[in-house]
Amino acid sequence: MFKRETWRNFDFWLFGAVVFLIIFGITMIRSAIAGNIELAGYVNRQATFAGIGLGVMVIATLIDYRYWRSFSKIFYIITFLFLLVILVAGKTSFGSQRWLEVGLVNIQPAELAKIVLILVLSDYFAKSYNKDKNIKWMAGGLIILAGIVVPIVLQPNLSTSILLAVIWFSMLWISGLPPKYILYMGLAGVVLGAAAFPFLETYQQERITTFLFPDPNARYGNTYNIEQALITIGSGGLWGQGYGHGTQVQLRFLKVRTTDYIFSAIAEEFGFIGTVVLIAVLAFVIIRCIRVARNSSDQYGAMIAYGFST
Repeated sequence: MFKRETWRNFDFWLFGAVVFLIIFGITMIRSAIAGNIELAGYVNRQATFAGIGLGVMVIATLIDYRYWRSFSKIFYIITFLFLLVILVAGKTSFGSQRWLEVGLVNIQPAELAKIVLILVLSDYFAKSYNKDKNIKWMAGGLIILAGIVVPIVLQPNLSTSILLAVIWFSMLWISGLPPKYILYMGLAGVVLGAAAFPFLETYQQERITTFLFPDPNARYGNTYNIEQALITIGSGGLWGQGYGHGTQVQLRFLKVRTTDYIFSAIAEEFGFIGTVVLIAVLAFVIIRCIRVARNSSDQYGAMIAYGFST
């Protein structure tokens, strides 16, 4: 269960980059709150969960990753049940039923689903790595994806559903997806996307329409938020206005600035140079994950690393 010589192969560079991103993210949330009393406890809550997350990560590091393989299906079933409970008794916020209240804490099972999906798909693709890469092989992974994505779509949570689909496709491609199937899947995605559009929630349709056909005269709604985000990014210039001194952020013109538009807040305060550095650190994390995958001793470990690099 526990690995020997754990720290000899531990990637301290990857760990350091992740810790930097966590600390920087919490610091930026503190600035983006911009004196909003309702969000006063948000930073402490994020810091607490970050500390818990790092603790869990250290414990997981001490355990051989192959140990989790036998539990991946159990985790999958538990996650699926949690997602079903959300649809019945979940907490609704901003028109979506995504959270489960557990005492004083709100849990979002869709976030756990990302990790579980990677573990289950890694097991599936590792076992089938030397098998024929045909429609049946693709369908097996698609069924695993559907078991988690369908209840998430019904919340509705389109963004997480798309992200999970990207994880599935990335792992499918890395496992040896024949090039001819990529074209078929692309065409199928366009057709299914167009067919599903009328069944999306109104606000989801508006977001997609606004993104594809923005209204330059809009003053409120999704277009307004996008315009404010772009203005915020532009106001940062090359070097930024300084931490805690971004006018768009501190005067609260930028909405949802602690979550969806946090990148815009970063761009205003640290400028183009700051965003380039941030993207470089994120790229570094991805590269190190890919390096871990290539140096893995077995296909299961490699698929886990590739999955998290996505």
